[in-house]
Amino acid sequence: MWPEGRLIVAGNVARRPDGTWRARYRDAAGKEHARHFGRKLDAQRWLDGVTTAVQTNTYIDPGRARVLFRDVAAQWLAGKVNLKPTTRARYEGVLSVHVLPRWGAAPVSSVEHGAVQAWVAELSAGGLSGASVRKAYGVFSGALGLAVKDRRLPSNPATGVDLPPLNEGRRLYLTVDQVEDLADAAGRGRLVVLVLAYCGLRWSELAGLQVASFDLLRGRVQVTHAVTEVNGGVLVWGSPKSHERRAVPVPRFLADELAAAFVGASLDRLAFPAPGGGVLRNRSARRAWFDSAAAAIGEPALTPHELRHTAASLAVSSGAHVKAVQRMLGHKSAAMTLDRYADLFDADLDDVASRLDGLARHVRQRRADSVRTRVATSQVSRELPAAAGQ
Repeated sequence: MWPEGRLIVAGNVARRPDGTWRARYRDAAGKEHARHFGRKLDAQRWLDGVTTAVQTNTYIDPGRARVLFRDVAAQWLAGKVNLKPTTRARYEGVLSVHVLPRWGAAPVSSVEHGAVQAWVAELSAGGLSGASVRKAYGVFSGALGLAVKDRRLPSNPATGVDLPPLNEGRRLYLTVDQVEDLADAAGRGRLVVLVLAYCGLRWSELAGLQVASFDLLRGRVQVTHAVTEVNGGVLVWGSPKSHERRAVPVPRFLADELAAAFVGASLDRLAFPAPGGGVLRNRSARRAWFDSAAAAIGEPALTPHELRHTAASLAVSSGAHVKAVQRMLGHKSAAMTLDRYADLFDADLDDVASRLDGLARHVRQRRADSVRTRVATSQVSRELPAAAGQ
């Protein structure tokens, strides 16, 4: 990087034999850059712009700006060292399916804001969901952000693009009766259903639990790792999503059932293994018992992940504080919990309205009583002199 405020440009404007004007300069590495213009004024303006960019430390080497987007994207993805395996696989899929076919062979310097906006609109018009369009845009914009940091671009042309709404479908929250019916219908998956619905774990977290993860006397389960399937079913062990290890409360009735199920089990055994041993896989469980159990209770579209939503719903309806729900679910902040489950707090809004109604009614009653008292006092004051005159 060139020293800020120091002019390191050797440049001039000269007329060529064909009558055009050639503006040229040499950068700090001694490499010459030139452009041709029909007017001397335009050539001088271009050279002045380069000079100003050097002085303000915003100069972009044209050669570095000609790098292809696919090369920047590969470097960006390789540098994302904190990604979970499933997230990395998802980014790779988004790049190969939605981003690289459109932008892979384009120099980053050729990417314009209007073209990015048009691409987003094309994805939406092609039937891609709002969430998927946002994921594609996020990956694309992230890679361009690296180009800005590497001084290949002066700014990110994807910044400020209008994005489609998420249009998330309404979540399905089971009642306690439905959870019990689902657990009964699940057969050997009974405890899996109950843990998901009352503890709010992700499937990857539940599948990675060992018997030692449970402290049933205290009513806690320690979520310290997770196991996920990537690239067609390869199992990868790692930390929970967002790397949030946490202690999750276990209701007493469930702790009693778990204790009975764990009798004689070694502490290092998987708490919920597959029937033949090994990790319990989501797709296998759905085929074996979950989908049929969901159909049996009249909810054939139910997925295991919606039991996590159910846990949030049951916790909120029981009066749990939002911070407790946040910790149970492993969200980064209470704000995230509120944003994700805002619909669960409608009852709280009704309570707020009720409290405000009671407060306003009390104040209005007090003011009305005060007015009546003043009127009565005034009336007595007028009647007393009249009585005395008699």
